[in-house]
Amino acid sequence: MDISDIAEKITAGDRRALARAITLVESTRAEHRVQALELADRLRGGGRQALRIGLSGTPGVGKSTFIESFGLMLVAQGLRVAVLAVDPSSARSGGSILGDKTRMERLSREPMAFIRPSPSQTHLGGVARRTREAVGLCEAAGFDVVLIETVGVGQSETVVAELSDLFILLLAPAGGDELQGVKRGIMEMADIILVNKADGDLKAAAMRTCADYAGALRLLRRRPQDPDGFPKAMTVSALELAGLEVAWAEMKTLRDWRQSHGHWDTRRATQSRHWFEDEVRQGLLRALTEQPKIRAAMGAMGAAVARGEMTPDSAAAQMLRDLAAHK
Repeated sequence: MDISDIAEKITAGDRRALARAITLVESTRAEHRVQALELADRLRGGGRQALRIGLSGTPGVGKSTFIESFGLMLVAQGLRVAVLAVDPSSARSGGSILGDKTRMERLSREPMAFIRPSPSQTHLGGVARRTREAVGLCEAAGFDVVLIETVGVGQSETVVAELSDLFILLLAPAGGDELQGVKRGIMEMADIILVNKADGDLKAAAMRTCADYAGALRLLRRRPQDPDGFPKAMTVSALELAGLEVAWAEMKTLRDWRQSHGHWDTRRATQSRHWFEDEVRQGLLRALTEQPKIRAAMGAMGAAVARGEMTPDSAAAQMLRDLAAHK
């Protein structure tokens, strides 16, 4: 693969080159990793920045329908939109559903849109291992908005905050029990809560649910990087296209406020440092497990734990002591 040629095509907005580049960064082969790093270096410093929007929600809330309707609205405004849809991977086989592209058929046909489903590869928070690099590639390709759809909702989902500028939580009309089921951590990370399916027979329920979440948000301490009124809860209907323009206006309001008050650059700098430290940790783990002696010692310790001869904690402590002694 000619990295220089791929880099030129990406900056020219070639979607096929972008797809090839994302495949490259997702590869686990060592030679591909070297090429991916070279490509990232060539594209670094291009000055292009997209609005990165992390989007999560419970299964059945209508994420794909919302993203398609929202994306089509943005495209109609002349914006280029990239969607990175992180699909569930099998912990056993590594297989992935990869169904989002078929569920966004209209958006996938738009020349100003790009949809890329990626397996989550069991990474914490449902975010694909190389999604952050894919985001950078989309920015280099000149996309104005990058939507990062993540898997599920839970405390680990907050890792999406390290990838996005805005985090949108999409929820369905529900009762008090469902409200209790939404973790405080995910509520604290959300910039805007959108209660979807506010149409037909569910419209009244959606309004009540929105009021419940608005009340819950008021109980949380307002973050210093937010203007008055944020975070907030709103109702939308992806099916009837209701509330999408208002939601987009609120997203831009929050973006503009953070940019004008210096929080935007600070957030991105903090994210970059986080991912640097994460890469070092992951690299150290790979280096350790690739050494035959360490693999054998881990296997022996694991067998001892399985036989009940050692507790997991004591075995881990012993393993760490052995590693420190032989560093």
